[in-house]
Amino acid sequence: MTKDIVNSALSKVLYPGFTKDIVTFGFVNSIEINGADVSFNVEITSSAPEVAQQIIDDATAELKAVGAANVTVNIKAPKMPEAPKPKSKNIAPQIKNFLMVSSGKGGVGKSTTSVNIAIALAQQGKKVGLLDADIYGPNIPRMLGVSDIKPEITGNKVLPIKAYGIEMMSMGSLMEDGQSLIWRGAMIMKAIEQFLRDILWSDLDVLVIDMPPGTGDAQLTLAQSVPVTAGLTVTTPQAVSLDDSRRSLDMFKKLNIPIAGIIENMSGFIAPDTGVEYDIFGKGTSQPMADEFDTKIIAEIPIEPSIRTGGDEGKPITFVNPTSESAKRYMAAAESIWATIEEVNSKGGASNESVQPTTPPGVSACSTK
Repeated sequence: MTKDIVNSALSKVLYPGFTKDIVTFGFVNSIEINGADVSFNVEITSSAPEVAQQIIDDATAELKAVGAANVTVNIKAPKMPEAPKPKSKNIAPQIKNFLMVSSGKGGVGKSTTSVNIAIALAQQGKKVGLLDADIYGPNIPRMLGVSDIKPEITGNKVLPIKAYGIEMMSMGSLMEDGQSLIWRGAMIMKAIEQFLRDILWSDLDVLVIDMPPGTGDAQLTLAQSVPVTAGLTVTTPQAVSLDDSRRSLDMFKKLNIPIAGIIENMSGFIAPDTGVEYDIFGKGTSQPMADEFDTKIIAEIPIEPSIRTGGDEGKPITFVNPTSESAKRYMAAAESIWATIEEVNSKGGASNESVQPTTPPGVSACSTK
């Protein structure tokens, strides 16, 4: 066995994908021969492991065909480039903090909570926006008394509507009254992104986001679009509500969203004639759930007729009746939420790196191929 025989055999090994062989390319060097044993290096330009394996297989076959007993092929290839790590994404960078208000099911007072928490934060000196992302049930314009107001357009952007010291935008403000939306998930996801990107929000201290019920496309889209500073779960004392609220809290954990706490609605009833509070649906039943998720109940909001009339008439109780028991509890909840936001920011702030999609553009995250 000689180097000429080795080079002659290796000149038959084509570089994968080319019509040129590895000797002609100048990739072969450091040939060593010990009797019928041959070893050599091949320096290739591809980091793909299948290219290296093809060269090893073909070179071994060609050398054994000319009498080599043992063949050692040392491939020197560039390192496989590391996939770029996802970065935290924020499509609304002028907004300092994002509060996701969520519930496992509908009908628990989530929108009422969002309105009153937003107003309470504004009354505490914060610059606040309120995004009604409950696409299928956009009730917030009515709750703020602006259901008959259409937003102004500036260029290709939309100005939020102002009411009670906050900025607000809702699908209900863009549609005709009573119009239904029959949208698939992809359209909901696009709408969430446009509400964040195409609305001319001010430099807000916090954007309160009233989410659709459940834990689906809208929640994931929001979490991937902006770094959510904190999540708030709204529930009622009944077991059927608590079951679904656990899913909401579990979603926050899976999306790495810090939990600001739980608001328990319908927590007692305040008689309008006497002011006496009665426990009619149970009260404080959310505590075991709060313990389970290492969080706390930040408000127990009673059934108070003025909350209902205020919502229907566009007069939120926190603004029009700030001395009421419910308003006081919303104010205390807002203080607790802001303390959580400040704590998150003191530890480096929110990030959504961990929930960014890792599949290539155009490829479904559910694909198994």
